[in-house]
Amino acid sequence: MELIRALQLLKLNSVSSAWVDAVWDFEFTHTDPLDPVIEEEIKEDPDVFKTIYKQLLPFSNKDDDNTQSVWLVFGENGVSAKPLVAVLSYFILSAKAKSPSLEQRLCGLQAASLYLLLLKIPGSVANKVYHQILFDTCLNMPLKCWPQDSGKKRKKDTLKSSQGDPKTGKRSKPPKKVSEEMEIDDDEDDEEEGVYFSPQDLLKLREGIVLLVRTLLRLLERFSACVILVVVNVDQIQSLPELSYHGLGLLCSTIHGEGDEVGVFRKLLYVILMMKTQERSKPCLLAPSQAVCGARDQAILFISHIVEKQREATLPLLRILVQHICHQMVEKSEYRVSGAQAVGKLMAKMPCQDYAAIIKWLYSYSRNNKVAFRMFALDVALVLLEQSERDVDDTVDPELAVFLPHRFLVHNIIYNHRNDVSPTVRGHALHCLAQCLELGSQNATKCVHELFSNSKYITTEALTLFKKHVSDPKINARKSALETVMSLLKHGVISCSAENLSILSDRCRDPAVSVKKKAMQCLMDLLTALPENREVQEAWLRGVLPAVMDSESSVQEKALECLDHVVIAHIKSQGKYRDDDTSQKLAWDLLGLMCEKCQDLSRYFSKTFSVWAPQQKFTPAFVNGLLSHTDGERAAAAWLLLDKIASCSPKLNYGTVLDTWENTIRSPVVSVTMTCHILSVLGDIASNLNDDTKTRIVGKCAASGLRTMTELAANASEKVLFVIIIKIVPNGDRFLDRFCGELVSVCESYLSGVILQEKGAENINEDLLVKHLYTLGAASLHCPSKVGKRIFLVVQSVLTPSEQPGDELPAGQPLSQFKPNSMPTVVRAHAVITLGKLCLQHEELMLKYLPVFARELEVGTELAVRSNVVVVMCDLCVRYTNTVTRYIPNISACLRDKDPIVREQTLIMLTNLLQEEYVKWKGALFFRFAIVLVDPDPAIADLCEYCLVDLLLKKSPLMFSQHFIECIFHFNSYEKHKKYNKFLQTESEKSKFSLKGRQNQGKRFRIYRFLLKNFTDEQRFNITTKICQDILASFVDSELPLDSDSSELLADTFDILSLKEMKLTAMSGPAAGEEPQEDEMAMAKAVLHVAQKKLVSQVQKRNFVENVIPIIISLKNMLEKQHSPVLKHLMAYLQVTMQDYRSEVKELFAADEQLAAEVEYNLKRFEKEKQQQEQQQMENQLANFTFSPQRNVSQTYSYIGNIMVYCLVLITNICFYFYFHPLRKPVPRQWNVESPLVQKLRSKKRF
Repeated sequence: MELIRALQLLKLNSVSSAWVDAVWDFEFTHTDPLDPVIEEEIKEDPDVFKTIYKQLLPFSNKDDDNTQSVWLVFGENGVSAKPLVAVLSYFILSAKAKSPSLEQRLCGLQAASLYLLLLKIPGSVANKVYHQILFDTCLNMPLKCWPQDSGKKRKKDTLKSSQGDPKTGKRSKPPKKVSEEMEIDDDEDDEEEGVYFSPQDLLKLREGIVLLVRTLLRLLERFSACVILVVVNVDQIQSLPELSYHGLGLLCSTIHGEGDEVGVFRKLLYVILMMKTQERSKPCLLAPSQAVCGARDQAILFISHIVEKQREATLPLLRILVQHICHQMVEKSEYRVSGAQAVGKLMAKMPCQDYAAIIKWLYSYSRNNKVAFRMFALDVALVLLEQSERDVDDTVDPELAVFLPHRFLVHNIIYNHRNDVSPTVRGHALHCLAQCLELGSQNATKCVHELFSNSKYITTEALTLFKKHVSDPKINARKSALETVMSLLKHGVISCSAENLSILSDRCRDPAVSVKKKAMQCLMDLLTALPENREVQEAWLRGVLPAVMDSESSVQEKALECLDHVVIAHIKSQGKYRDDDTSQKLAWDLLGLMCEKCQDLSRYFSKTFSVWAPQQKFTPAFVNGLLSHTDGERAAAAWLLLDKIASCSPKLNYGTVLDTWENTIRSPVVSVTMTCHILSVLGDIASNLNDDTKTRIVGKCAASGLRTMTELAANASEKVLFVIIIKIVPNGDRFLDRFCGELVSVCESYLSGVILQEKGAENINEDLLVKHLYTLGAASLHCPSKVGKRIFLVVQSVLTPSEQPGDELPAGQPLSQFKPNSMPTVVRAHAVITLGKLCLQHEELMLKYLPVFARELEVGTELAVRSNVVVVMCDLCVRYTNTVTRYIPNISACLRDKDPIVREQTLIMLTNLLQEEYVKWKGALFFRFAIVLVDPDPAIADLCEYCLVDLLLKKSPLMFSQHFIECIFHFNSYEKHKKYNKFLQTESEKSKFSLKGRQNQGKRFRIYRFLLKNFTDEQRFNITTKICQDILASFVDSELPLDSDSSELLADTFDILSLKEMKLTAMSGPAAGEEPQEDEMAMAKAVLHVAQKKLVSQVQKRNFVENVIPIIISLKNMLEKQHSPVLKHLMAYLQVTMQDYRSEVKELFAADEQLAAEVEYNLKRFEKEKQQQEQQQMENQLANFTFSPQRNVSQTYSYIGNIMVYCLVLITNICFYFYFHPLRKPVPRQWNVESPLVQKLRSKKRF
């Protein structure tokens, strides 16, 4: 018989019975070497196992009971199953040796397939073929025989959980601190050294694995008394994952009993989570490659198929699976998004009752203490909103019906986290809220509208909240808030008012580069959605245009890109213009705004053309297209562009420009702004014109009369006008002197008639009076010799009336202040500016009026006048630095002015003077500047932060540390120190800038924290020593008395030393905003940080022992004697400081054992309270967290049960691992019946 002849190839009769008995005695865990002669004889035929397999296969396929049993054949021919199994086990175990050869692996796979085929034949148990350990070994053969990758390749496919998420901005942690959910076991038991396989070798191994899996599937299809009618022929399936899923499907079938779905779902859980499980280790993440993602998708499809096929049995397991996905989710954004999609697909298979129950559970889950849980809950809610809303039917319990509508997801999960304690969750919640409006689901959009439409109060409250979030300390939270505001505006949830739009435009000047870019992108998206909205257009201009002068080049490029895309790219000739072209119309609308409401942005617009000009962006065709628009309704916008282009690339059609100018002169309706643009173009092309043309232009200007020129000069264009005159007119300087002299005469004549004559002011034209005052000041700068004393009298008379209007002002009669008169405030404010310009050219006038200006700042009541006086005095400081510097205290006193406009104006002007070094940080100037940090107006406080950090600190890096000690004395109004806080100040100034008292403690510490936050580590280290020596030591040495005045000072000092901002950054972790690095870089940084921390700790400890402890001990004794309330602040400082030296308290305070005992007691009490708080948090968490019941599986298995369990392990591993790189050797998973969460809680005896 062919089968017997094939079995003779195994030389079973030659194998000694002692060797066979030894193999069985060792329970197939170990075999002695087979006789070398016998082994060589067996290996002579490389296909020996395939031959036997082929002959044995018909016995396993025949269903006829009359067919002769293979066991009878064995008995008739003297073949025993015992030596057969022993020989097969020898080759199987040889394949598990260290670094087995290709031949050993192939023989092991074929022997294992043959052994499984024997198990399939009825009677295998009775004939003692089955052995649990050998069966287990056969199931693990694919994993043992497939060559594993080298360590480096394998590590590239796994991600350490300590690596930060690049999208959320979460920092990388040191590699040793692996998260509780993820641990990576880098120990490999089986290392392959020096074994290399060619593609042909790998193909042979794959064929061996396929044969083994097919045999296993045949085994699952039939047991001793059961036959499964399988439609699919496993011999036709070539894909290993397909074979594996077919096996999993067989395990889940009803023929195998109940309970197997639990194991299948548990194994597929990690495939969905894109994790790899290893023996004796916790799961680790896999890189989200195409293969890993493909395996995940297949696992979801398979589970969905099983649920549809066996609905009643698998629905409870599906709920448990969803909960486990949520529980084991990590914080990395890629995995969260993938996991949320998986949860959404799985929940789509649930009926409404189960769906609502999961939503209820998700709500509790979203309130968990873990950030990763709250983040994932938001992701899941967003995915579920993409699905159709479920209708409440009769199957849903009434108490669960509330969880079905989308409204619950939007209001109770997403929107409720807008104020989350974590900035990461806060930002993500706002991002999800914005995404709700972008979803195709109308229900989600409607739910968001409901949040803001209930009442005006709710809408105002929400907008206030968003304004707070766009100023969030965390960058990602600010970006998410901007995205949300943009979506709300875009979809009409909130109105596009100037106030709401300013939230976006103001953030284009955010300190963070990424936030600036995000704000510009939001404005771009909003403008694209609402191109015809004038308010949106203006907000876009005010946000994007100033960014072209940003300090960051990348922000400048982004702004230039936006301007080019929206404006320049859509400028075409008149013939190609179409009203229905939204892009063209938008471009011209924006230019029109630049000519009207947004003229103040002109200098930013000019900057863009200076950048574009070298790029040859403005071709002759582009310029000709612009010229074609100069006659129509877009003429002003066209001349605006021509003005900017001519200033940087004057290649224009001169004839067309001159013709248009002449038409403009004759037209009575041309605006002054447009005329300025045309004159500016004329000035730029003047160098290319001949003298006759220039003379003709001058004649046309003269014919238009001085009134037109006065209007031009009075519309903030005098600089352009006078420069043009110099360019166009031959001998322009002399002409300008004469021309301006005539302007001065005209203005003097008009003002004298109105101001100095009796009843001249009865019918005053306020607008015309302001224009003449402004023109007088502008013209006087260009012809100082033409300005007489009568003009001084005229201007002074606007500010304070003279008793004798017709007389000149006596030279020796000084003014004390500007007295109020009948002139309107706006006229008096312009008179101050004009007087300031006159002072710039006449020093004796400046000396006369400077005290008047200073007095006006102190006692003046008109806002506009005081504001302009600040501007004038700061301008005079540039011209007469030494003289005006004495009045800087008067100017800086305006930083506490009652009107925010004056405070802001003063802050800006002083910052400019400090930047240009016209003013130094002398006297109380720094402390007055710092007090603006707590200004009642948050916008001014933010502006002060920007001025101090981004403008002034860069110029003087030691500025904060040099003034910090004196800040403590100054803000507490303590003047008993011989060195600090010795400034000449009036009582009014002292009270104005005082922050003394407990009621101002919060303001003082806001300033302290701000200053310390911008210290370097070296400055923090030095300031600690300096505080001890200059403040604390002064009390120890009795230089300063311990009285009531010193209590606040000492309390502030100890509280400052306790601030977390005083802690060196080298002693803490990396910065929160730091970008995550690669694994190698993260490792290097972690090692460097540990070494740095150790060194700094030693230096800090030495300084603490030598310079701080002696002073603290002495001061503590002095305070105890006086029963001072400051003592509790001292002890609080020690408690905070000694956290880093917990085990060295007695050593450090050896000089004062009582103090050491008190510190140690306080530390123990603090730790106990902390533990109690953590315990309470855990109990609250468990109270809010619901668990699904776990299905237990029996610990004892029958023969069939054993087969199913071990098959599950093999099939799932094959399904998972063979989706990936073909050179990757999988590692078997650890399979536990209980969930990780239940095990964890049981270990704490809380479940």
